Amino acid sequence: MSISDPIADMLTRIRNATRNRSKSVVVLNNKVCRGVAGVLESEGYINGFEVVEDNKQGTIHIDLKYGPRGEVLIHEIKRLSKPGCRVYRKVGEIPQPLQGLGISVVSTSKGVLSDRMCREEKIGGELLCSVL
Repeated sequence: MSISDPIADMLTRIRNATRNRSKSVVVLNNKVCRGVAGVLESEGYINGFEVVEDNKQGTIHIDLKYGPRGEVLIHEIKRLSKPGCRVYRKVGEIPQPLQGLGISVVSTSKGVLSDRMCREEKIGGELLCSVL
């Protein structure tokens, strides 16, 4: 079975895993999902991820991160740009969720970046998701 939106599938798996307090989650491997996982790791929302190759597409094993008392760090993770309605923003129009306490993940010509990195690089792109 083919998945029409692998990014939404990845975000849904992460959302469900954090609600169940799972230690890790397995998602399908592709370049954009690796980029989103890299941004989540660099911003401190996950402990890390590992790409596991097999004879097919491969998988990404994501180690989820929780607070010192077990509180959830990812309260809300929402897909912004969908296959039927793409959302593009210039660098000055990229949203700051919760006035900078959350992040927006943006697909740019320089790869998948967080909203903070987009402002540093002065580059816009497609809004993939927001994490609160």
